[in-house]
Amino acid sequence: MFSSTRYRTHKWTVYVRGATNEDLGVVIKRVIFHLHPSFNNPTRVVDAPPFALSECGWGEFKIDITVFFHTDVCEKKLELSHVLKLNPENAYGPIPKSIKIPVVAESYNEVVFPDPFESFVARVHNHPAIQISNIPDGLNLPPPGVADTYYLMEKGDTKEHPLSPWFLKFSEVEELFKLTAARQKVQADIAKLKRQLIMVDGQPEGLESSSGYEC
Repeated sequence: MFSSTRYRTHKWTVYVRGATNEDLGVVIKRVIFHLHPSFNNPTRVVDAPPFALSECGWGEFKIDITVFFHTDVCEKKLELSHVLKLNPENAYGPIPKSIKIPVVAESYNEVVFPDPFESFVARVHNHPAIQISNIPDGLNLPPPGVADTYYLMEKGDTKEHPLSPWFLKFSEVEELFKLTAARQKVQADIAKLKRQLIMVDGQPEGLESSSGYEC
């Protein structure tokens, strides 16, 4: 992590990309990689895809990653972290450094946008590198830039949303049945446990029979 060639033993690349290496520029606006403080300019900003950064160094360290989405995708930023791996390992421990083996250490993060803007959905739907299998052909979505009138509705009102047929269905009656069944099962388990305790400890005090009383 120093300028000397002695400490530049490994070439590595850290990146944020899709599961099938698709272009994430329709979703992500900017990615910031926070490197070890020993690097020159440790805060690296990547404003365009591919969101990747290549460097050289000798040590492993944690890289904090900040992902910024386009304004019609999500206003919140996403904070990630990834441990840079330079040395390969197998089931029996580290492999000698004299053996040159490329190391790939990836982690998967799934990001869900539960209430996306229609302009974002339309842009992603029309992007040639992305396939959306759960939205059928023929669905009429407004073109990008059209005012999102859905957000002028009362909060929680999704009847007129163009994707409403594909929303998860919630039934209060079904949930009440599930809760009632779970409660009955818990009560039955408690009663069963009490019977088992009685069998183990004997008849509890206060339930013993008596043939008479003393005055």
